[in-house]
Amino acid sequence: MINAITIALAVILIITSVLLIVLILLHRGKGGGLSDLFGGGVSSSVGGSSVAEKNLDRLTVALGLIWAACIVGVGLLVRTGS
Repeated sequence: MINAITIALAVILIITSVLLIVLILLHRGKGGGLSDLFGGGVSSSVGGSSVAEKNLDRLTVALGLIWAACIVGVGLLVRTGS
């Protein structure tokens, strides 16, 4: 029998996974990577402010921690058989 907590954690895991993909793609390329291949290397200072970039970093880290906690929670629930 599937527990309601397992289903809730799985739904949160799916939502946070999609949001993490979006947030990571929103980050500005630091240069020399795949972002240069698709035109990311031709960026100007109009792209965004440092405050917005710091807030995006904080949001990405917080969402990553929530994602990791959900992974551990689902793993523990599946392991115990609940």
